[in-house]
Amino acid sequence: MNTNLSRRSILTLALGVAATCIPSVSLALSGDYQNPQLLKEPQSLMSDMTIKAMGAVVRQSTVIDLRPEAEFAAGHIPGARHLPPDAVAAEHGAVAGALRPVADIEAMLGALGIAQGERVIFYDDRGGFHAARMLWLLEYFGHRNVSVLNGGWSGWLEAGGTVTRDLGRVKPARFEATLTPRRYASAQDVLAHKGQPDAVLIDVRPPKLFAAGHIPWAINVPWSQNLDEGGRFRSEDELAAHFERHGIAQKSDVIMHCQNGLASSHSYVALRLLDVPRVRVYHRSWAEWGSADDLPIATG
Repeated sequence: MNTNLSRRSILTLALGVAATCIPSVSLALSGDYQNPQLLKEPQSLMSDMTIKAMGAVVRQSTVIDLRPEAEFAAGHIPGARHLPPDAVAAEHGAVAGALRPVADIEAMLGALGIAQGERVIFYDDRGGFHAARMLWLLEYFGHRNVSVLNGGWSGWLEAGGTVTRDLGRVKPARFEATLTPRRYASAQDVLAHKGQPDAVLIDVRPPKLFAAGHIPWAINVPWSQNLDEGGRFRSEDELAAHFERHGIAQKSDVIMHCQNGLASSHSYVALRLLDVPRVRVYHRSWAEWGSADDLPIATG
């Protein structure tokens, strides 16, 4: 046996063996999207952890669990940090679901150890419902290196990912937002958007809520249609065909809304995966619009 192997050779061999030990799952990977970095596959995250455990230098990722606290405490992805699913929403805001002040969210993210530019991966167990809002929020805050774990907690378990109850230690960081207005829309922006070239307003709520009341020029494209039966984002071809059937193209200037700023972020991620460049979220959504006396409403 050759005992003169270099450390690099041993590590390379070990990584090859480790790769064969990661459970295989017959799921399509996200590499075919225009912006594949917005999704992190469970298998890829497992590989990163294996490589790091063997002493290789890999780019650090901060993993954030957005499930309820009791579920996080019962078991989570190793190294994950916890953020309550609605932590970024104001508790007693004038509009349900409206964001907390920017300074509060900056402090919250910094307490989780998220520094500007650091890779962040969010996951939940609702098909990316809460994780997508955090992806949109961080992009709005000027943080570009952010992903959603495709399939979330269920996808991690199905892929054979390890589970821990260890809370670990968090080293606080300084997070500073640089707001990106082209990712955010207000009610005034929605009004000004009407009739503009290539303008599309999407209401992502379920059809029953849309029929009960909606912005007159909105089209209904429910957010749940972004997912396949396994709770993962549909393939690029499927998503592209889905949105094209509703008249949404690469050149479209899209604003989307939901009930209170959560679900609309899911469709934001779907269109960002397709690299539609002009996409904004009307975050205060129907909670604001539907209760206003001076904004137009249609039913049916």
